[in-house]
Formats: sequence, C-alpha cells, structure tokens
Amino acid sequence: MRGMGSACNALAAEAARGHLPPVETIDQVEWRVSDGLVPYEEAHAFMEQRAAAIRAGEAAECVWLLEHPPLFTAGTSADPAELFNPSGFPVYDAGRGGRYTYHGPGQRVGYVMLDLEKRGRDVRRLVHSLEGWIIASLADLGVSAHRAEGRIGIWVGEGGEEAKIAALGIRIKRWVTLHGFSINVSPDLSHFGGIVPCGISEFGVTSLQALGKEMPMMRVDDSLKRSFPLFLKDLSQ
Repeated sequence: MRGMGSACNALAAEAARGHLPPVETIDQVEWRVSDGLVPYEEAHAFMEQRAAAIRAGEAAECVWLLEHPPLFTAGTSADPAELFNPSGFPVYDAGRGGRYTYHGPGQRVGYVMLDLEKRGRDVRRLVHSLEGWIIASLADLGVSAHRAEGRIGIWVGEGGEEAKIAALGIRIKRWVTLHGFSINVSPDLSHFGGIVPCGISEFGVTSLQALGKEMPMMRVDDSLKRSFPLFLKDLSQ
C-alpha cells in the first residue's frame, strides 16, 4: 500500500495546485485535460508516480493533455551542440528517447501512461500506433499529415515545403509508458530556433495556425478523443 499512498499524495498535491482536472474515462483509460500552464516538474513527477501505481495495479491507465510554459527537454540522445537557447528557457532532462524538444503555450502536449503488459510488449507497434493516432486526429481537423522515412515525428507538406507539426518521445518503465507527443496548434514558432528540433536541421517546424487552421485547443482535444479507441485497437493487434 506504500505505492498507493505515494500516488495519492502526488494526485492530491497536483489537484491542490489546480493542475489536475476532473477525470473522464474513455475505454477504461482516465483522461485529464488541464487549463493553464502546468510546470514541467509537476507533470514529470505525476507521470512517475502514476506509472508506478499502474505497474502495482493500484491506478488506472491515464492520458493527460496539457500545456507547459516555454521550456526545452533533453532526451537520452540529446547533443549539447544542438542547444542554443538565446531566450534562456529552462532545460530539463526528460529521460525519454530522442533529442531536444521544445514545449510551450499553444502546443498540445499529451502524456500517455499505458500498461504494455496487457496491450502487448511491442515498442515498434506502440510508436507506429501513436503516429497513426496523431495522423488520424489531424485528418479530422482537415490537415493531411504523414510519417517520413528515417525521420521521427509527424509531417505535413511536400518537398521543400515539408515541415514537422508533431513530435513524439516515449519512455517505457517496467512496461508502462511515460511521456508521449506534442502537436503544434498555435505556439510561437520562433522559440524552436533555440534548438535543432529532434536533431533534424534540414526541415522546418509548422503549426495548425501557420497552416491557416485557427481553432481552440478544445477542438484538437475532441479530435484526439474521437481517434483514441482506434489507437487502442491498433496498439493491441
């Protein structure tokens, strides 16, 4: 019961700060959607606590949608030469795979905590399914997006106009997933100039807003929710 107490204490602390909204359930997975900007340290601590509780059978799987204040996260393959940071944003060691990633207002971040013990211990399937989920959600928003051979993330456009609109970064701890994805809705794209995003310098970064798709964050969330059951089905095949 010690793990349960720690998880509950973490939830209580987050709720007291106003960063954990009421729970919605989709296919037995808890969904939380936060208003305002959630400090990265608090989100990271919650993920760690929830992953441990999921592994112990003391908590349900969880998807948490939120926004962060401007910051950079460093994955396990991050190269310091790819961090410029002229604005002096905080930099956090995320512990996930990948390189440097930007998070900030106007970007929908989705943290995904799922139990791969019951959904299949297939990391490639997980990544492929996450990509498919984002692509399907963007299609619902009227944006045609795709995977790119040899490049992580989700892309729009062709040739010299191709640009990244969403990033992925996953960590798996005792077969429970942590971290997840980010979709550029209406962030300040100049902030991406503080890094080489995901180590890819040949292509730019874009957003729904830059593509002429002005919409509230709630609209993006609704598309993610509608596509979620198909993501779970694909993940479990």
